[in-house]
Amino acid sequence: MIDSASGIAPAAVVPPQSSTAQPARPATPARKGLSPSARRQRRAAWLFLAPACLMVAVYVLYPILTSISLSFYNWDGMSDKTFVGLANYVELMHAPTFYTALKNNLIWLLLFLLSPPAGLAIALYLNQEVGGIRLVKSLFFAPFVLSGVVVGLIFSWFYDPTFGLLAMMLGHGIPVLGDPHYVTFGIVFAALWPQTAYCMILYLTGLTSINAEQIEAARMEGAKGWNLLWYLVLPQLRPTTFMAIVVTIIGALRSFDLISVMSGGGPFESSTVLAYYMYDQAIKYYRLGYSAAIAVVLFAIMLVYIAWHLRRMLRNEH
Repeated sequence: MIDSASGIAPAAVVPPQSSTAQPARPATPARKGLSPSARRQRRAAWLFLAPACLMVAVYVLYPILTSISLSFYNWDGMSDKTFVGLANYVELMHAPTFYTALKNNLIWLLLFLLSPPAGLAIALYLNQEVGGIRLVKSLFFAPFVLSGVVVGLIFSWFYDPTFGLLAMMLGHGIPVLGDPHYVTFGIVFAALWPQTAYCMILYLTGLTSINAEQIEAARMEGAKGWNLLWYLVLPQLRPTTFMAIVVTIIGALRSFDLISVMSGGGPFESSTVLAYYMYDQAIKYYRLGYSAAIAVVLFAIMLVYIAWHLRRMLRNEH
């Protein structure tokens, strides 16, 4: 239409755009999968890991699960299994031998902790450049390569009250392995010999990684002796100390071979530990379910300790 007053046609009204219209989005690039070389590397990694994973599953996980399952049964290894629930654990909690074995494991644990500081002292002595030190290292290393049976026989002869070296040194015989009050301490003393050698090897390896420049700088500042050891050497040996303590405690909890050779758990079951008690019930009395319950309890004790140490190690790392 034309305005009659001005003769000019009004401008056309443009309708407003709809509020629902969205702005154009930039095109996202298509996701790319793994390249053929990355897939080949991943496949090769799994193939290399497969044998180790299979062995862990067959020789570690399967025996653990089987032992836990067997602990709920009464079985002599030949007849059919009989499900008894928690009866094996209830009997174990009421058995005096179980508490004797637990007490002896605690004695082993406390006395075995002497081996890391003893191994450190020997390692510090051997970590020097003097003539004939290699021969001395070989002599200290020898107990570690000896079998537990050999160590047990050597100390059985050493403790013999009639012709043993201990009787010759004291002038009279002491029935160490025949006295319920002495037998556990005598066996632990024998076990400390190879365990100290093992800790010595760990510390000798750790001493090779110490920063020699820091040692020289500390000596130039006047540090020596105990201060040098406590404030500079031991902090750098912390990972080695952790490993030595872990291995020592696990060795104390699973002690078996020396007890079997030297005392057979006697006299009157006074030197038995959980590992030997488990073996005794399974082999002598054919109580495989009860023996599995002992194994589960021992595994639980180790698991609690290992979890506590791993948590502590991770906290220190953080």
